[in-house]
Amino acid sequence: MVFVIIPVHNRKALTHDCLRSLENQTWKKFRVIVVDDGSTDGTADMLRTEFPTVIVLPGTGDLFWTPAINLCINYAISQGATHILTLNNDTVAAPEFMNAMMCWSAEKPEALLGALDIDIKTGKSNYGGEIIDATWGTYKHLLPRLTKDQHHGLHRVSLFPGRGLLIPVKVFKTVGLFAEKALPHYMADYDFTYQAGRKGFEIYCNYDARLCTYPEECGDHKIRKHRSLKNYYNHLFSIRGGGNLRNFTVYTLRNTAPHLVPLHLLKGYLQRIFGYFA
Repeated sequence: MVFVIIPVHNRKALTHDCLRSLENQTWKKFRVIVVDDGSTDGTADMLRTEFPTVIVLPGTGDLFWTPAINLCINYAISQGATHILTLNNDTVAAPEFMNAMMCWSAEKPEALLGALDIDIKTGKSNYGGEIIDATWGTYKHLLPRLTKDQHHGLHRVSLFPGRGLLIPVKVFKTVGLFAEKALPHYMADYDFTYQAGRKGFEIYCNYDARLCTYPEECGDHKIRKHRSLKNYYNHLFSIRGGGNLRNFTVYTLRNTAPHLVPLHLLKGYLQRIFGYFA
């Protein structure tokens, strides 16, 4: 059984559209789990009345992404899950999304498969995975390196975010869950997939599985959009800050060869401290 798991805190309209897109899938052999982490905007009522088949797990209101995802994973595994697909509620899946995921999963049964990110407003491809240069700690986006004719099938990547990520349960039994204590919100998905890659699991971006997203809904995007000293501080230190120095330090220590740690930390700190104003 495949379980699609979605952490939710408010944003009722986005959750509604996300779940409706899952109802419209051509491949339907999956269940949906939502962690409603203390929503106060009527999300609970909407889930109960409009999506009665969705499994709802209550949160405390302060779970953030990683603990909420782990709560879903533990429940799904207890129900006999074979695959788990992590999804954010600010996404809309194309009707063939699940079919494209499962068709390629049959070809690569132990691989982690991410989805091609499409900007919902422009219709343009926005993100298609990254390749890491382990020596210099640089991340090279795959999408600009491909021609339009190559925007299909699987493309090998080094790691992948958790929005639209299909994970065989075997990976959790080998790697463990997402690192919720070390990385409670951002970077836990990159950390998990990179750790899985180091354990021998292949990671791909599935360019046939298309997932529409709202880039402006990202917490760090909002922090960067209205630049101020307060938001600069949040960028570097808030749990929702994409440049969070603590998270970056933890991630680097967990995923970098010891002799390369000083170089990667120095480069990363400079990018985060000065990149906000770029």
